Amino acid sequence: MTKNLNTTNSTFIVPYKQDNNYKHNNKNRILIMKAHFELKNILQDINGESYESYKSIKGEFLFNDYILYVDHVQEDAFSSPSNMRVKIAQSVALFPDDTYSNRSREVALRDFITRKFYESIQTYCEADIDLKESGPISIENPGQEILERSTAFIDQSYVEIRFTLRLPCSGNNVEGDLAEDIIFNKLRKIISNSLLFENLDKEALYQHIKTYEDADFLRNELENLRLIAFVAEGSILPRRSDNSSLPMESDRAIPFISPNNLKMDVELPNMGQITGLGIPRGITFILGSDSNARSTLLNAIAEGIYNHIPGDGREYVVSNPNSVKIGAEIGRNVKSVNISAFCSNIEDSISFSTENADFATSRAANIVEAVEVGADVLLLDDNTDTYIEKAAGLFNEYMVSSIIAAVELDKYYDIANYVIQINHNKALDMALEAKDRSINNLFDSAIGPIAERIPLEESIDSSEIDLSSIEHIVSDSQKHAISEAVEYAKKYMDGKKSFRQVCSLVMLDIGRVGLDVLNPKLSGNYAEFRKLELAAAINRLKTLKVE
Repeated sequence: MTKNLNTTNSTFIVPYKQDNNYKHNNKNRILIMKAHFELKNILQDINGESYESYKSIKGEFLFNDYILYVDHVQEDAFSSPSNMRVKIAQSVALFPDDTYSNRSREVALRDFITRKFYESIQTYCEADIDLKESGPISIENPGQEILERSTAFIDQSYVEIRFTLRLPCSGNNVEGDLAEDIIFNKLRKIISNSLLFENLDKEALYQHIKTYEDADFLRNELENLRLIAFVAEGSILPRRSDNSSLPMESDRAIPFISPNNLKMDVELPNMGQITGLGIPRGITFILGSDSNARSTLLNAIAEGIYNHIPGDGREYVVSNPNSVKIGAEIGRNVKSVNISAFCSNIEDSISFSTENADFATSRAANIVEAVEVGADVLLLDDNTDTYIEKAAGLFNEYMVSSIIAAVELDKYYDIANYVIQINHNKALDMALEAKDRSINNLFDSAIGPIAERIPLEESIDSSEIDLSSIEHIVSDSQKHAISEAVEYAKKYMDGKKSFRQVCSLVMLDIGRVGLDVLNPKLSGNYAEFRKLELAAAINRLKTLKVE
């Protein structure tokens, strides 16, 4: 039986903890807030008035089983929608401690709640609202990746959900009756269906949590196992199409089969023992005449920096968290990057700058910038001769491993530490002869020093950010968070700190406080990102200046 929320009147004085992201500003205080019926009265009073009358609903409203916070009211019907939050006490929500008993489980539960809130919106709020004139309750639709987001929070006291509401209107006049129906009827059903443990699918919830926890454990084990990636036996790596992250249909997909020479077992806390392909540190080639098969495996490894939902097919495909897929980015801005190891024939390659990089220079800049801020693994698709010749130098000088998808080894046989032959998702053994793989006599593999550039605060214009070509961004909420982080990073740009130092300090603050640290205004529109993407965003600013 579905548990329903009580909407009867309640006391107006409530002690609660004001706790942005539950990690800072934890000061107990007493707030006097309005009762829910006062919000209803306001909506009835302003019905038919000009849109700006909606500003009178800003505030905190006490319902019997939850508190509604109207944090921001949109200026007009065409502005960004209004920001709202709901906090519901654990005495009502009743989530067991073991659903958020560690960091992995907490993040997974918050993601699960966000997904259920989104699904409930589609059930209770989408069907009968005219999207052209009035917008519904909304929250980002999570994809296949499980991300830490600023949409939902949980601790022993409260569950919180953040969402937006495009307040309804007719022309420029308030539709108070419709707003009342959304807030008092539809929202209540959405909350009941997504924020109460009793009403959730327990089996699905625990599977979500345990899958995420196992993937975190597996990724953390890579370092101990001296691996840079792991692909579980039986994984479904192909996607439905190039533009879809959904798994290929089961009647078409071929489960992944590991090569015997790199096959290994790993014991997970929930799933138990799994078998799969372990890719060690060094230089690994993925070979095969089928470019789709090569790219599918490489892309799955690249996506392994994220955990995936149950049923995705890549639940136990994980990679080093500092892995970066490298490609060309024609037309990008480059500022004072030493690309001489890869493009020695280019004028001023030691401190190369351009507002319109070509194929070779953009790819070289992407490589050097990634290494500059701490990439551990670089992934490249198809033969890239100049890079391959330098792969040994990157590993020997900077301990940066490479995974390269190629048709054949040809003259680069002596560079490879490991070779995987892929054929229809079956990885075959490619035994390498015991030989000296030093390539010093074959190629000039030296990289030389990679200067740690210093970004200058006065050159940072976050309004000019273009994130469209940055690999590994899978969510609009990541884009919003990175844009805010670029602006936030300026506080550490003192003319002395390098890119790596600035970005590391930003990530340290996020790790300590949460994504809310990026802006004093609470937002449910942020998702986790890495310092690698933050640095990539700053590097692409056309206004950027460095020392």
